[in-house]
Amino acid sequence: MSLTDEERRTTVRLQIEKAHKNFAQIELLSKAGYWDNVANRLYYSLFHAVSAMLIRDGYNVSTHRGAVGAFGMHYVTTGIFSIEEGKHYSRLQGLREKSDYNCAYNAEEKEIAPMIEPTRLMIEKIEEYIEN
Repeated sequence: MSLTDEERRTTVRLQIEKAHKNFAQIELLSKAGYWDNVANRLYYSLFHAVSAMLIRDGYNVSTHRGAVGAFGMHYVTTGIFSIEEGKHYSRLQGLREKSDYNCAYNAEEKEIAPMIEPTRLMIEKIEEYIEN
């Protein structure tokens, strides 16, 4: 997909806004004990932030796995993000899939709550990267 500079800036801004909207839902969902939904919102908040970064840099991906792979290739292997941050993003994708599609799995607070702060920090880091 070929975007003009203005379209690219607008799309990046909208992706970041979507990341923040998804992340804002986490507090309400966690207070209600909806940990499957928290896992979903964590993943999607980071997915939209990563998508903003990929779009900003001109990378085109069409799947969730493609976004995780592109993040690893373009940002982890180059040292912009750490291996642990790459693993965190990949872990969130797996948890989101498991919590969304596996009816025998129920996400629990002890598993999901520790992922909130690292996700927030990664979104901040992505925003800083985009701004520079």
